[in-house]
Amino acid sequence: MKYACLLFLFLCLNSIEVSAQKNTATKPKILIFTTGGTIASINGKPMIDGPILVQAVPELTNYAEIEVVEFSKIGSSQMTPANWLELSKKINEVLAKDSSVTGIIITHGTDTMEETAFFLNLTVKSNKPVILVGSMRSSNEISADGPANLLNAVRVAIDKKAIGQGVLVVLNEHIAAARNVFKNHNRNVHTFQSPELGYLGFVDPDKVVFYQKVLHPHTDQTDFDIRSLTTLPKVVLVQDYTGFDATILDYLFNQHIEGLVVQTFAGGRASAGVRKGLQNATNSGIPVIIASGVPNGRIIGTSPYDFPAIFSNDFRGNKARILLMLCLVEGMDMEGIKTAFEMY
Repeated sequence: MKYACLLFLFLCLNSIEVSAQKNTATKPKILIFTTGGTIASINGKPMIDGPILVQAVPELTNYAEIEVVEFSKIGSSQMTPANWLELSKKINEVLAKDSSVTGIIITHGTDTMEETAFFLNLTVKSNKPVILVGSMRSSNEISADGPANLLNAVRVAIDKKAIGQGVLVVLNEHIAAARNVFKNHNRNVHTFQSPELGYLGFVDPDKVVFYQKVLHPHTDQTDFDIRSLTTLPKVVLVQDYTGFDATILDYLFNQHIEGLVVQTFAGGRASAGVRKGLQNATNSGIPVIIASGVPNGRIIGTSPYDFPAIFSNDFRGNKARILLMLCLVEGMDMEGIKTAFEMY
């Protein structure tokens, strides 16, 4: 009887071990690229290494098999187009080579998160979830929001409803499309918002909920392919203001720029200085995009100016610059660029 009980106990424990191994094997695989930012920051000290940042949230392994790649360790204000190219290429390489990867998460500073997200939204060639996540509070502040945001990002990445939604930004339990989201507060944890077009969904305690789908082309639906590029076209963003000096544009056009975005007043209305500066550059052949400095609403109508320019639709200046860069990569003329701004 004693040996029978021991045998029964051994078989039970062995069964539990095998079951646990099966559960581990069936967990989705998530690759986390760490880039730095506030989520990796400790006030007054160097940034946390990527693996340590992820290990600080052990609950992640309840949901997925986690692998970490430390891409960089910088504040996102130091991000560059070269960084975007390298990051997009690495993501495309991983997703092309390893079909077992369920999704990609990128920990990122919030200053340029919307820009990196939009660039990846146009250049990643996969319908698998790619999610940017960060925090507004450093890891040693009271109520640091980084761990919860990272955990929620993993939960979204393994959710089948996130497939085919393009690149997403997940913070403060909100899921937003890269195209539509922007940072609107310097300190508040609810800084990333999409006020006009709304959030795609929410990360509730019991489940991930999606209420909308992304309709604009993105990721594997776009015409943009940067995989063989080493640099991006030089496109400059200028902010219009009262009393704008036209010689600023004269200077820029002499700096061998390839494109220009001017963020003007509401509705695309520009100062006399901007009008004069762009009239002087009519024959330069450099494409000009006019974006509104007001964050919400589409610019209506066609350009009323005496110089060739394209309205940016509802894109703010920073995202208009990214889209123009990629249009120039494809060699689009003014008509093609106009079509792209209406399409994307």
